[in-house]
Amino acid sequence: MDLVLHRDFRQNVLRLLVKLYQQLPVPDYLTVCEILIFLDDSKSTAQILANLLQADETKILTAYQIAFDLVQNGTQQFIQNVLAELDAQPTNNTEGYADRKQKLKTILTGETTINLFLDFLFRNNNTDTLILKNIKTALENRSSVLHTSTIITNALMHCGTTIDTFLRDNLEWLSRATNWAKFTAIAGLGVIHKGQVKEALSLLGPYLPQPGSAGSAYSEGGSLYALGLIHANHGKGIIDYLTTALHGANGNEIVQHGACLGLGLAGMASGVQQVYDDLKNILYMDSAVAGEAAGIGMGLVMLGTANAQAIEEMLIYAHETQHEKIIRGLATGIAMVMYGREEQADTLIEQLLLDKDPILRYGAMYTIGLSYCGTANNSAIKRLLHVAVSDVSDDVRRAAVTALGFVLFKQPEQCPRVVSLLAESYNPHVRYGACLALGISCAGTALKGAIDILEPLASDSVDFVRQGALIGLSMVLIQATKQQEPKVESIRKLIDEKIADKHEDQTCKFGAVIAAGILDAGGRNVTISLSSRSGHKNMSAIVGLAVFSQFWYWYPLTYFVSLAFTPTTFIGLNKDLKMPAFQFKSNVKPSMFAYPPKITPPTTAAPAKVQTAVLSTTRKKKKQDDKKKEAMDIDKPEEVPKEEEKKKEEKKEEKEPDFEIKNNPARVTRAQVKYLSFDISDRYSPVRSSHVSGIVMLHDNKPGQPEELVTAASTTQAAATTTTASATTSQDNEPAPPEPFQYDPSKA
Repeated sequence: MDLVLHRDFRQNVLRLLVKLYQQLPVPDYLTVCEILIFLDDSKSTAQILANLLQADETKILTAYQIAFDLVQNGTQQFIQNVLAELDAQPTNNTEGYADRKQKLKTILTGETTINLFLDFLFRNNNTDTLILKNIKTALENRSSVLHTSTIITNALMHCGTTIDTFLRDNLEWLSRATNWAKFTAIAGLGVIHKGQVKEALSLLGPYLPQPGSAGSAYSEGGSLYALGLIHANHGKGIIDYLTTALHGANGNEIVQHGACLGLGLAGMASGVQQVYDDLKNILYMDSAVAGEAAGIGMGLVMLGTANAQAIEEMLIYAHETQHEKIIRGLATGIAMVMYGREEQADTLIEQLLLDKDPILRYGAMYTIGLSYCGTANNSAIKRLLHVAVSDVSDDVRRAAVTALGFVLFKQPEQCPRVVSLLAESYNPHVRYGACLALGISCAGTALKGAIDILEPLASDSVDFVRQGALIGLSMVLIQATKQQEPKVESIRKLIDEKIADKHEDQTCKFGAVIAAGILDAGGRNVTISLSSRSGHKNMSAIVGLAVFSQFWYWYPLTYFVSLAFTPTTFIGLNKDLKMPAFQFKSNVKPSMFAYPPKITPPTTAAPAKVQTAVLSTTRKKKKQDDKKKEAMDIDKPEEVPKEEEKKKEEKKEEKEPDFEIKNNPARVTRAQVKYLSFDISDRYSPVRSSHVSGIVMLHDNKPGQPEELVTAASTTQAAATTTTASATTSQDNEPAPPEPFQYDPSKA
């Protein structure tokens, strides 16, 4: 995948590898299925899964692990094809096969993954609400833009946690959001409740379009966008509802805008022609606001399909319309259709590069970035660098440098070298592009080379360059501790200073607030990663960051960054897809990957006393009294209270351990995975020995013995410490199933 540059030749090599793997005495089915995802071979994948389900327990667990990997790495269309092929397989009478097949299908629909991540993020939320309060106080009554930025940051900080306490505690402040600010505020609920697919309609009920009632168009549009964010890449159950809402918008472009974005997110990479046609009909109405969202939505639905008809239709309309917003939406959409297609996109790229319209040349840059994402392809890099220094449009040059981040994200250490000179360009748009390129390619790495370039740019003379540098720094340093990178503390302090500085420009302040949200995203339990745990390209994250970067033109698109947030966790499951009580070791000091310390509220100092005038006679008398007192005093050694002395001794003796015992489930950051070992438990061991993070199937080495299960209700974790409780047993002495995760939508 890394060495063979030509896509067609690589496909041939991969097909050969599948045959070779299957000829092994013990085939490596996990690797075979990883290859089949690249080859888009759903039929072979379904056959392997069906065969594994009929074998011994180890192979059944392997089938479940493959299914979890498919949910993470496969497109909606691919997974739907696998499910259809599974149903088409001949019925098997093996004992328990039907039950195992049903469990497998539950995993493939994404339901199991979503519920486990929801529970993890809710239980382990470590958001420092004082940061939000300080931001709100510092920006109080400043401007609508900064008010909106605070709402966005709250959503990012609580992404996927389902905790919206900050909004409920500040309803009066929240009510100041009007028009598009209200749209953005309501859409933020979709980020907070990301993955809450079962409760989505009841959570957003008060804001959704109601038949026969004239509600606020901004609330209705925002709620439809929120539905898309909740169901991003898992939209099978909500697409019909969103389609109905789109048809019932009665020409209201605000509601249509939200519905188009929602449909695009829910139907992401599904390739469903009907959804695409519905969005195309909105596009042809030639409404600037609705048309922009329709163009983005069409690209999301046809993501990575390289559908020639879709590209032709989008390109023709981009030349026909007079609305810049629509052309920009279509340019971004066209780039997404060619996602991951590499040299297949070259003809289109050449066509767009020669276009007179700078917005379509802008689209060409994103087409290069998305079609060659993660390849570090030399010709793609050369083309982007040429445009970055030669195009007459600042927007195109900025996009060219930004796109370098997508091409280089699998080799992050290369990006600082490539953009170092561009970061010193006289053109501020090129410098801004360098900031985003570093943020995208080096996200979550805490790479020193990236920080060294970004830190000086945070003090740039141009406001939007400072904005880009702060956002780039937050992406690079997400989940980093001061033990990993000492500059984390100074960067956090810098962001706080920018927010509090009354003389700082609004554009820079906006970037600082968003940066604060990204740094502590998802209750401090998520990272930004453009590649999955198994090394695949993380499609949702890549596309999410590509659309997120369009916030330059349209602030509501900032929420697309939530698609790139990946929970950093280890969740071990047994053959019944339940969490057994299980311990493993992290062979590094706990402080290395701990949560950042929460900020302390400022202490109110007592007012200083005013010094009173002292008469000379009074001063003389005081001196005489002091001399008498000195003569009477006997020198005594200063006594230290025994308790304080004891505490000091204990502190000296207390040394941080070199390892940490973790309980299932646990917070495990990306950088921490390589320090994990599973030799302290003789009961369970991971089915897969490599990249053991995320959801991992556990092999039971002592089957038949009673299991202690971790229930969702009794799983709590604070500062990476997990408390587990024994599950109650039912009358027939079988372990009771874990309590399902419950969330009360009436409190939202």
